[in-house]
Amino acid sequence: MLSFTSLSHPRLLKRSTHSSYRVWLASKSVRKSSTRMTLESALETKPLVDLRNKKALVTGIANNKSIAYGIAQALREAGAELGITYLPVNDRVQDKIKQLTEPLEPSLFIPCDVQKPNDLDHLVSQIQSNWSQLDILVHCLAFANKEDLIGEFSKTSKSGFELALNVSAYSLIELCGKTKHLMKPGSSVLTMTYLGGDKVVPNYNVMGVAKAALEASVRYLASEMGPDGIRVNAISAGPIRTLASSAIGGIMDMIDHVEKNAPLRRTVTQREVGNTAAFLLSHASSGITGQVVYVDAGYQIMGAAMNH
Repeated sequence: MLSFTSLSHPRLLKRSTHSSYRVWLASKSVRKSSTRMTLESALETKPLVDLRNKKALVTGIANNKSIAYGIAQALREAGAELGITYLPVNDRVQDKIKQLTEPLEPSLFIPCDVQKPNDLDHLVSQIQSNWSQLDILVHCLAFANKEDLIGEFSKTSKSGFELALNVSAYSLIELCGKTKHLMKPGSSVLTMTYLGGDKVVPNYNVMGVAKAALEASVRYLASEMGPDGIRVNAISAGPIRTLASSAIGGIMDMIDHVEKNAPLRRTVTQREVGNTAAFLLSHASSGITGQVVYVDAGYQIMGAAMNH
């Protein structure tokens, strides 16, 4: 056994120090590995944010590829109670959306055509009578006639222009106006936009103008509702193959272009947009309002396309 005196010998002290250091490094490595495994396990089993006891209305679900559906999934996984609206086209559409969203256990399932004032009034009355409050509003509504998306922009019809702006932008303003009395400090609003609202995108035409109006509306609504503690933001997602995007000519070429030129060399997933939405609609983002958050694998930062 080494005594304290023998350890003070320079040669023995050096050997002992090196040995102790190696043991310390080994234990540190084990702790680091254990911490990493614990963190990875936590990320796999726990939602990124906590939205328990939150009432969340999600509009715009068309099918399982819809960004709105991905957002609804993320909110439900985080613990939110969901209300779902659907466009009352016919019974088949209603049954399809109801079957799709059934696993999410929505407590409200309400038909709503935002072009019909009575539908909006009915929606608000249902929220008030069943929930009495609204913590989260997700606006995923957009529409334009196909003929107003292609060709020369100056040939856009007046009726087509009004339709695109009403459904895609004004509906957010109207929904906020009719529901803000149900919101309390800490509530949050989210809408979906696209790069075409800021830059020229082929075959986007009138929808680009509608998205530009939507983004401006986000800023003005954020300014109006901010003093009441209500936040308003937008996500600008990269191109994803959805029912809405399929109306855009050359969508697959667009996706291919993004995959070749975005910094991450890919486009984004429905899940990634949903996770960002859950963050923006949670207290974790309490200092963020009036912003357009890009979830596009970094494509928005690029200048000239390199076509790697």
